Amino acid sequence: MCAHVRARWAAPGQVKIALACWVVNMDTARYFGDNPPVREEMRLPPEGTAEWDEELTSRVIGHLAGRMNALATALPTTDEHLTITVPLVLT
Repeated sequence: MCAHVRARWAAPGQVKIALACWVVNMDTARYFGDNPPVREEMRLPPEGTAEWDEELTSRVIGHLAGRMNALATALPTTDEHLTITVPLVLT
C-alpha cells in the first residue's frame, strides 16, 4: 500500500488533511527476478500509472478522522483524495 498525504491550514486552530491510497503490485517473483516495479507504476497519475483505491482511502481516512477528532465527515477533492478537517492541538 502507498499513500499520499497533504496537510494545510484550514482556519485558525484547524488543519485540513487530504489523503489518497493505492495498492502497488509488489510481486515477490519480480523482486527475485531483479525486476521491481518501476517508479511510474508506484505513483498516481499524471506522473504514474497506479490507480487510486477509493475503498482503501475511505477506510484509512475514516480511521484518521476518528483518531484525530475530525470536525466533519471526509469530502472528496478533484484529484482523488479524501479530505478531513481536524482541530490543531499544540502540545
